[in-house]
Amino acid sequence: MPQDLSYLKESASQTAGPYVHIGLAPGAAGFDIYEHELGWDIAGPNAKGERIRVEGVVTDGMGSPIKDVLLEVWQANADGNFAHPEGGGPVEDGFRGWGRVITDFDTGEWVFDTIKPGACPGRNGDVQAPHLSLWLVSRGINIGLNTRMYFADETDANARDPVLNLIEWERRRATLIAKRSERDGKIVYRFDIKLQGEGETVFFDV
Repeated sequence: MPQDLSYLKESASQTAGPYVHIGLAPGAAGFDIYEHELGWDIAGPNAKGERIRVEGVVTDGMGSPIKDVLLEVWQANADGNFAHPEGGGPVEDGFRGWGRVITDFDTGEWVFDTIKPGACPGRNGDVQAPHLSLWLVSRGINIGLNTRMYFADETDANARDPVLNLIEWERRRATLIAKRSERDGKIVYRFDIKLQGEGETVFFDV
């Protein structure tokens, strides 16, 4: 017979901070623990495609920058393939398609360099627009938040994207679109994330 565990009580919850950086990104937090820290090299030197910089800030409901956020990013390569045995096809040597960054402790800004991903397969044969998948956690967040970043210059692909089309209101979809600019000879996409309030970023239950 199965054991009766109904007497067990739910454990108290605990937020992710403030020590999440020491465990997951110690080098950025000033701790020289690992010879090669995971998460900084997303695309590698051999990846083809457009080199881009992605930057932004995470703000709370009052619009104040949150300065202890850790973000993880997953993406396809320029051909829409992921670095996984079932990722759709081959990727370049050194392409990981995964990265981890933290916000600047003074400004709250985060930034990483990578390549612009290509369109990739979705469910039921649908094609997903180029996008980055982001997961973030910080002090005060019990469960990591999942969102996506799409590209403003992919208008046609975005209009057909099956995930974006699940979001009813256009102004809500707009919270997932990164704006493109050029600075110092680099292509830069700006993607600010708002946790609460007016203009709150769309988060996904995955």
